[in-house]
Amino acid sequence: MFTGIVEEVGRVVETSPTRLVIRASKTLEGTGIGDSIAVNGACLTVVQTQGGALAINISPETLRRTNLGDLKPGDPVDLERAVALGGRLGGHLVQGHVEGTGRVSAITPEGDSLVIRFEAPSQIMRYVVGKGFIAVEGISLTVVDSDASSFTVSVIPYTRQNTVLGNRNVGDQVNLETDIVARYVERLLKGDS
Repeated sequence: MFTGIVEEVGRVVETSPTRLVIRASKTLEGTGIGDSIAVNGACLTVVQTQGGALAINISPETLRRTNLGDLKPGDPVDLERAVALGGRLGGHLVQGHVEGTGRVSAITPEGDSLVIRFEAPSQIMRYVVGKGFIAVEGISLTVVDSDASSFTVSVIPYTRQNTVLGNRNVGDQVNLETDIVARYVERLLKGDS
């Protein structure tokens, strides 16, 4: 379980079809083999730590649902360690189970913030509501508004400077995770078992 509060932006050092090596500092503190870490919002397992970097394996399912397969050496990634019981929950409950990807469709300055619009598939948009929350690249964000195929968020300077959203441009693909509670409520109301 995560909070969607990114701890640091790491840098990809090495990629292969089934593995990423990422240079990090803060997220390495207290992180061991077998621990969960969110990389651009995807919950992954640390398989090695060495020399200021961590290595993670990536499954075919993760590659199908995320943008992690597009990463190359030098790319920035959002990193967050799993929340510790008794710790602060500054964002919202994020599982790190990315449901799919969306695309940046517009970036509009508003004061010192940016309003960013994302297009997303209908299977994600059904759970997105104004003033609700969503994890974009693992970042806990409040939805400003939404329609059938897109939603907007307002990104403050701190978030731009301390996450990968500061590097995203129109057309870029992003990982998305909606509210797990909404998904469970829908299933319960449908009567699915």
